[in-house]
Amino acid sequence: MSAESTPEPATQGRAGTTGPRHRAKGRRRKPRSKGSKALLVTAWTTAGIVVLGGTGFGYMYFKLNGNIKSVDITQALGTDRPQNVDNGSQDILVLGSDTRSGSNKKLGGGADDGSARSDTAMIVHIYKGHKKASVVSIPRDTLVERPECTDSKGEEHPAAENAMFNSAYSTGGAACAVKTVESMTGIRMDHFLEVDFSGFQKLIDELGGVDITTTKDIDDPDSHLDLKAGTHTLNGKQALGLVRTRHGVGDGSDLGRIQLQQAFIKALVNQVKDLGILTSPKKLYDLADTATKTVTTDSELGSVPDLASFAGGLKGISASHMNMVTMPVRYDPADPNRVLLAKTKADLIWKALKADKPIPKSATKGTAQGDANGVVESS
Repeated sequence: MSAESTPEPATQGRAGTTGPRHRAKGRRRKPRSKGSKALLVTAWTTAGIVVLGGTGFGYMYFKLNGNIKSVDITQALGTDRPQNVDNGSQDILVLGSDTRSGSNKKLGGGADDGSARSDTAMIVHIYKGHKKASVVSIPRDTLVERPECTDSKGEEHPAAENAMFNSAYSTGGAACAVKTVESMTGIRMDHFLEVDFSGFQKLIDELGGVDITTTKDIDDPDSHLDLKAGTHTLNGKQALGLVRTRHGVGDGSDLGRIQLQQAFIKALVNQVKDLGILTSPKKLYDLADTATKTVTTDSELGSVPDLASFAGGLKGISASHMNMVTMPVRYDPADPNRVLLAKTKADLIWKALKADKPIPKSATKGTAQGDANGVVESS
């Protein structure tokens, strides 16, 4: 396992984490809970389907419009945010939540405790001209400084040092997740998108599955996934298993799972671009109906016209023009199930995105990345 060449000192005190902490011995141990599973969030899929399926359906438009859930991030966060840089680029925080209520309870496992976590988080930077994008995955187990947040009930939660990143969402919802990312990066998020477990699975099924090739066998009973090396068309259940697996391949870390998710996104983006040719108007409407029920957005994208306009700016970005990286981190020497931000390296990414520049390769060189790269390829 690689680490940043010049480790930064870990901050003492692990507020916001749970359970006792012990110094690592030997290999990284596998997580104890099946509940902490990541959900792949496919913003391109949802937005693209809305464009194709939400056009020309008359009264059906109103049904689609009523499906979309939204959160007023601007009102929740106020004016204490990074400067809004108007250089033609856009930054979107894309989240996947694993709420244990409703149909997600059966898919996610665990008790319905009324809570939700954001187990997948990606900063999507759309470059000026909307022909290229960079995607930065944030490991959910990263220990961060979570700012003070207010939840949907108006209860204030004090700031916490060394809190797990995914605790921001469970503490204060989408607004707290956005605030945490903005505090960490210094980049103002223009938009927010979220997709849930059950919606993701149904969406993949309605798409007719996604074609991928595995270069190694993947067998993970916890995520109910058993794939032999070779080419497969994954149905919704298999796709969800793939993006959730963390000990079917590699070292069992969240970093390896992120690599699988990134490969799957590229395969999915390649497949969705042909929807207009391969599907009927009714099929497109059914997809749009599922997609709009699945997605939660910020209030500025909370209608079909707004979401369609936003998607129109994404349709020119192909998988080959998406640069996908993992936020620079290093393994926490005091706990094998946590990672620490490699700040010097991460700052290279944030600086590049603020300036609407490509992410330099030096930003991720020598940092912890997991070892599942190349296991999944698009067909």
